[in-house]
Amino acid sequence: MKQTGAILNGAAPNGLFGLGMGNISVPSVLASKGLAANSFSLCFGADGIGRIDFGDKGSLDQGETPFNLEQTHQTYNISLTGITVGNKNIDVDFTAIVDSGTSFTYLNDPAYKVITENFNSQAQELRIQPMVQVPFEYCYGLRVNQTYFQILDVNLMMKGGNQFYLFDPIITLSLPDGSTAYCLAVVKSGDVNIIGQNFMTGYQVVFDREKMVLGWKPSDCYDSKESKSKTILPINKQRPTEGSGPTSGLPEDTRENGNDTIRSTPDFTSSTSAGNYVTKSLTFFCQLVAVLFFLYSHYLIISS
Repeated sequence: MKQTGAILNGAAPNGLFGLGMGNISVPSVLASKGLAANSFSLCFGADGIGRIDFGDKGSLDQGETPFNLEQTHQTYNISLTGITVGNKNIDVDFTAIVDSGTSFTYLNDPAYKVITENFNSQAQELRIQPMVQVPFEYCYGLRVNQTYFQILDVNLMMKGGNQFYLFDPIITLSLPDGSTAYCLAVVKSGDVNIIGQNFMTGYQVVFDREKMVLGWKPSDCYDSKESKSKTILPINKQRPTEGSGPTSGLPEDTRENGNDTIRSTPDFTSSTSAGNYVTKSLTFFCQLVAVLFFLYSHYLIISS
């Protein structure tokens, strides 16, 4: 209805969808009018599909952790007690905001140091110099004829003892010179810790504002609830087309091998469902624009 300030400069030309704990947010208004329970879920599919379900309180078999409510400005703030990277289990004690409006995850020390240094010490590929255009410090180059690479398991231990397994903690980049690299998709933060959308990929995440807990359960986001509601629109299950977001640049094929994931490198000239072809340079350009947009969005969140 009314937009002012930096939001007019291209960060969100159609506005922001408010999902916070304040009284003016969409879930708060729906609950106050008796239209839905005071809870909602967001689902982030690995192929780029997503769902939002107002009134969803999750399921009995989901993982849960309580929100930290002793804050002046209430957010979806949770506590973490441990991080597992590969074969290393590290006890930690820090809080983080779970924010679907931030595409990547931002951590400050000591959490950032714990996850990055343990990832780096176990990575099999050689670390490359950080790229100016990319905000990630821990990136690794693939050899010319390398057809697969291993991704270390990364798990977060939440307060209460439930684990939150990261399905895809990396981002794969096609560089302008034709080479390939992957980065641990965590940005070093100078202030707050934020668990962003990339860490939530592969989950239905429940923001239960009645029980004041965060819930999560693995989902591909296609297991819709037509049996419970006739209001859910049908979806067409297909691979995302170009411009669908950062996941479009990730490898397509995965298979399990022991505790790690063996991941095939992407085909850099990939076709969309319409038969259009995305070149290497366009892929990198789209990823770069996405990264810069996500950084700007993070700035807006912090400054607000």
